[in-house]
Amino acid sequence: MMKKQTNKLLSAITFAIASATVTVPSMVVSTEAVAQEQRASDRPTRRVPTLRSKVYEQLSRAQTAADEAGNVEEAIAILKEVEEKSSSMNSYEKAMMYNFFGFIYYNNEDYDMALESFEKVVDQQPIPERFEMTTLFSLAQLHLMQGNYSRTIEFLERWEAINTGVIPPKNKVLKAQAYYQNKQYAEARDWITQAIVEHEAEGMLPDEGWLILQRAIFYELKQPEQVKDVLVKLVKLYSEPKYWIQLAGMYGELGEERKQLAIMESAYQQGYVESAADIFNLAQLYYYHRAPFKGALLMEQAMNDGVLESNLRNLKFLGQSWTLAKEQDKAIPVMMQAAELSEDGEIDAQVAQILLNEERFEEAIEAADRAIEKGEMRNPGLVYLIKGMSLYNMKQYALALNQLAEAEAHDKSRAMARQWKQFVQSEKDQAERLAAELDAE
Repeated sequence: MMKKQTNKLLSAITFAIASATVTVPSMVVSTEAVAQEQRASDRPTRRVPTLRSKVYEQLSRAQTAADEAGNVEEAIAILKEVEEKSSSMNSYEKAMMYNFFGFIYYNNEDYDMALESFEKVVDQQPIPERFEMTTLFSLAQLHLMQGNYSRTIEFLERWEAINTGVIPPKNKVLKAQAYYQNKQYAEARDWITQAIVEHEAEGMLPDEGWLILQRAIFYELKQPEQVKDVLVKLVKLYSEPKYWIQLAGMYGELGEERKQLAIMESAYQQGYVESAADIFNLAQLYYYHRAPFKGALLMEQAMNDGVLESNLRNLKFLGQSWTLAKEQDKAIPVMMQAAELSEDGEIDAQVAQILLNEERFEEAIEAADRAIEKGEMRNPGLVYLIKGMSLYNMKQYALALNQLAEAEAHDKSRAMARQWKQFVQSEKDQAERLAAELDAE
């Protein structure tokens, strides 16, 4: 049961993370940005033409219309006028024009046109390398947002072909996201692992989103040990309640139930075990690790607080926990509540057994009768056996023998019923002889 719930829990996390980690930077183009582009150190072999001031002034006028006046249509119209004269423009000027187009379309949330415009930027050659690389990276981000994962990888690889230095972790993470969304999990694993390892080697803490992505990738690759290791890191670095619960679930997946219980207990002490599902899971762990009293107290408090519903499943398990804890006075009323909600006689039969053990014979017979009336029990002969034993203890030997005969008719209870019949018959005979002797005196 714990494994199934963990799988559900882990499946929900896997499908939710991918789109949440993409952030497209601002694409504002300013005079200073242009100046920086012109000052950027390019490869010696790439000669870039100059952006003439009269062209920039027209582009800036479009940006002003979009930014200050908020008139997108006017801004686009100005740029189209510039575009009509593009035959007289050099590659750098055309690239800047399409960059302005892309910026305006992006801010207007017209992402298809923004992509088309930015792709035209990198089609113009030659342009400054830094300008080209910045645009390629933005294109990769935008394509990821639009679900074009193969195009994301394509533009990142074009960026890498120009780059002469170390690939930054953010690029590797973006590539890992694209591979993950494209269901190429092995490739995604390699890139996210590189990003995290290199970042940590520089003494930096990995971003929480990176670790979430890495965990999802390992989960898809069916590598639970690695999923657990990432969750350990998430717990240490970010200590979110959900990570504690998920880590406990992964220990359960790996068959390390003691660690699972230890993590859940620690989470509970920190106030992280709050939902009905998590409370029930912890109660189950207590039960399976022979600490039913703790589990019963936990469930009882949760029911009193209204967190845990007093339904058939919960009441039945609470009663079983009190029973295993040898707290029969607490178990009996809870099991009776559960029996009232049950349509079959199984729980009533369990109540009858407990009452017999507690020597509450009349109540045991009543519970057994309720079980017989409902029926649908795994061992129907058991309740007749319980009735027979209860009647024997009440010294109603003849009635006891009748019930034991009923028990003998069922396969599962036949052997024990025969033994009890012999014993009760012997006791009955002895009691009758003693009564006859007393009458003779």
